[in-house]
Amino acid sequence: MYAGIQRQCMQARNDNVCRHTTTKYADTQRLSWSSDEFGLFNSAYGWLNVILLMLFFGGIILDKMGVRFTGTMSAALMVIGCAIKYYAIEYISPDAGSIFGIRTQILVACCGFAVFAMGSEITGITVSKIIVKWFGKTGELALAMGIQVAIARLGTAFAMAFSPIIARNFSMSSPFLFSLAMLTIGLLVFLVYCVMDRKLDREDATVSVKTKEDEFKMRDVGVVFANKGFWLIAILCVLFYSAVFPFLKFAASLMVNKYGVEKEFAGIVPSLLPFGNMLMTPFFGWIYDKRGHGATLMLIGSLLLVVVHLLFAAPFLNYVWFAIIVVILLGIAFSLVPSAMWPSVPKIIPEKQLGTAYALIFWVQNIGLAGVPYLIGWVLNRWCVTGADDKGAATYDYTLPMLIFALFGILAIFVAYLLKIEDRRKGYGLEQSRK
Repeated sequence: MYAGIQRQCMQARNDNVCRHTTTKYADTQRLSWSSDEFGLFNSAYGWLNVILLMLFFGGIILDKMGVRFTGTMSAALMVIGCAIKYYAIEYISPDAGSIFGIRTQILVACCGFAVFAMGSEITGITVSKIIVKWFGKTGELALAMGIQVAIARLGTAFAMAFSPIIARNFSMSSPFLFSLAMLTIGLLVFLVYCVMDRKLDREDATVSVKTKEDEFKMRDVGVVFANKGFWLIAILCVLFYSAVFPFLKFAASLMVNKYGVEKEFAGIVPSLLPFGNMLMTPFFGWIYDKRGHGATLMLIGSLLLVVVHLLFAAPFLNYVWFAIIVVILLGIAFSLVPSAMWPSVPKIIPEKQLGTAYALIFWVQNIGLAGVPYLIGWVLNRWCVTGADDKGAATYDYTLPMLIFALFGILAIFVAYLLKIEDRRKGYGLEQSRK
């Protein structure tokens, strides 16, 4: 949620819809970032996670130190990263010079985003292992993961719909300050959870009889790397999410440039995706638990993803009602794949290696989340500029970016099919129910 608020705030700035009214520099100064700068900021999400392998090390820490230590550490990192971003927007002028050819304000915001991202992704793998710990033996793992995803999408929907409005009516730094307060509350809530988790460990009789074979060892990393099913899941993950999350970062601009939506309300239509996702992901998770067909669900979701982006690329039906229908279809695709993909990992990887496995999947995913936004921003600036609006902001043709997203979907279909074949060969049970 918090990352969504901040990314949408940056999108609002990119679209020149906000004026800063409360910081120490001139009230009338317009804060504008180019598509390249906006893409650079979003690519910072992977600087520490991907380039310095911090997400990978986070997975090892999770398997060695447990969910309580790792969750507290990662939540604290999110608070620190958000505070740095807030400082960059509130106290550094856009005209404060540059470092390494990058405007100082942007570079500091990128550094904050990188720290936040490290905490956010490690939190993600920690939450996944927590859910497996609490629900892995109940036969309701996919449903539990689906509900967790639904709650997370509520934050995404809130961010996409309201952060540009908050920034416009208050200041560019207001969404960051709001996020900082919520992250602090989240950290405190997790500390309460730690008390509950410790109680669960005391009540779980199996904890006291664990052998050395049950403990994570560094050689387990090699075991995960050697698992073909794991790599197919990881590659499917990066392809699928590279066609969804980077799209959402540019979706408000797409609504303005292709469908004529007013800039202030440009986030409303894309926000329908997480709202629909909130309802459908638990439903598809329940189907997976009861009926199985996990690999098939991932294949269908990838196919639907291609259809969605080809419809967005089509040079006709440039109507808001049509965009709403396509976003709803994207929401279905975005529910199908995650609801089957994340609960499938424990069927492929033993629990003692899950932290490392999820971390590696998230690491591969972050390669796409770091590189694709920058790629799309670069493509827009080089080949898709069509002119300028009445305020001087560039206008774009989004056909080529949508075709790029469709290509990711086509590759995801191929990988999902290979996963279905591998499941038949190895007997992972991806097509089987949990009961």
